[in-house]
Amino acid sequence: MNYTNTIFNQLLELLPRNRFEQFVGQHKADKYVKKMSCWNQLSIMLYAQAKRKESLRDIETGLLSQENKIYHLGLQSVARSTIAEANRDRPYQIYESLFYELFKVCKELSPNTKFEFDNPLKAIDSTTIILCLELFPWAKFSKTKGAIKLHCLFDIRSQIPEFVVESGGHENDLAVAKNRGFVFSPDSITVMDRAYIDFKWFYEKIHKQKAYFVVRLKKNIKYFVLENLPVFEEGVISDQKIVLCGGDSLENYPEDVRLVTYYDKETEKTYQFLTNNFVLSAKTIADIYKARWQIELFFKWIKQHLKIKTFFGTSKNAVLVQIWIAMIYYLLVSYIKGKTKFSASILKLTRILSEVLMDRVSIIDILGLKPRQLYKIRIRDDTQLVLC
Repeated sequence: MNYTNTIFNQLLELLPRNRFEQFVGQHKADKYVKKMSCWNQLSIMLYAQAKRKESLRDIETGLLSQENKIYHLGLQSVARSTIAEANRDRPYQIYESLFYELFKVCKELSPNTKFEFDNPLKAIDSTTIILCLELFPWAKFSKTKGAIKLHCLFDIRSQIPEFVVESGGHENDLAVAKNRGFVFSPDSITVMDRAYIDFKWFYEKIHKQKAYFVVRLKKNIKYFVLENLPVFEEGVISDQKIVLCGGDSLENYPEDVRLVTYYDKETEKTYQFLTNNFVLSAKTIADIYKARWQIELFFKWIKQHLKIKTFFGTSKNAVLVQIWIAMIYYLLVSYIKGKTKFSASILKLTRILSEVLMDRVSIIDILGLKPRQLYKIRIRDDTQLVLC
C-alpha cells in the first residue's frame, strides 16, 4: 500500500484538532502570529519528544534534514529562536487542556485484569525534578537548588496518568492532594504512602464519596482493636477491625477502619495497612499496596525516556509547555499500544516510532515488523514505499 502520510502525521491525526483550536482561541494565543502557530509549536515539540532531541539547535537541524517531508506539517519556520519565543510566550494551559481532552479517549483503553475485582484502581504520589537555580530562579527550592514537583493520580490498570499537577519543589504532597483538585470517584480504590495520611481528608473526600483508600500505618497512630477477623491466607498475620483514638483521630474519622498486618517474603518485612474496604480479602489489600509501585515505575520511565529533566527554555512557561507536551506524547503512545494490542513494552514502541517517525508507512504495518526489519524501510521517492 502506498502511504502519503508519515508516521508523524498519523500521530498528529490522533489529536482532537478542533478542540485544540478552541483552547488556543480561549487564550488568543495565535493572535498576531506570523510564522509559528500553536499547532506548529505542538508539532515541533512532539517531534522533539519522539526523537529525544537534546537542544533547540538539535530540533532545528533534525527538521531541516527532513525538509522534503515537513511541508505536510504546514511549518513556515523551524528556527530555534522562533521555537524558543513560542515556548516562552504561548500559555502552557493550552497544552494542559489538550492533555485532559486526550485523556477522555485514552481512559477507555482496555484495563489490566491482574486483579479479580472490578473497582478502578488509582495511586497518588509525586516526583521531584531538580533544576539549576541560576538558570531557573523562579523554581527556588533551597539556597542552592531549584526544583519543581509533579503530583499525579495514576490509573494502575491502564498505566496512564489521570490527573497531573505541577507545584514548587517545597510544597507539601498532602497539601497539594487536598487543595489542587484530586477527585475520587465512587467505588474506586486509591493507594498512597504514609505521607498522605489525613483522617479528616480520608473521611470527607474518600469515604463519604463511597470510595476506598489503602495506606500504610504510621507508627505513632493510636487505635483500639474492636474485632479480630478470620485469617486464612498465606502471609497475612492479622486482619482486624479497629477504631482510631488519640488526638483528633476519632473526631476526624468516626467510623471503623480495617488494619491488615502482612509479612512479605520477598522483602522479609512486616507491613501494616489501613483501609476502609471490608469486602476484599486481606491478601488483596496487601497486593493493592504492592501495586502502588507502578506509579514509581511511571515516574522513573518518563524521567528516563521523555524530555522532562532537561529543558529547551528557562522560563516557567517554557518548562511547563515541555512537560505537558511530554505527557501528551505519553498518552499518544499509550493509546496506540492499547488500540493495536501491541504486546511488547511501551519503551519498545517509542523506540520503533522514533526510528521511522518521518517514513511514509502505516503505523499498523510498522508494529507488525520485527526490530531487525525496520532498517529495511526506505522511501524510493515521494509516492513509492518499498518494504524489502
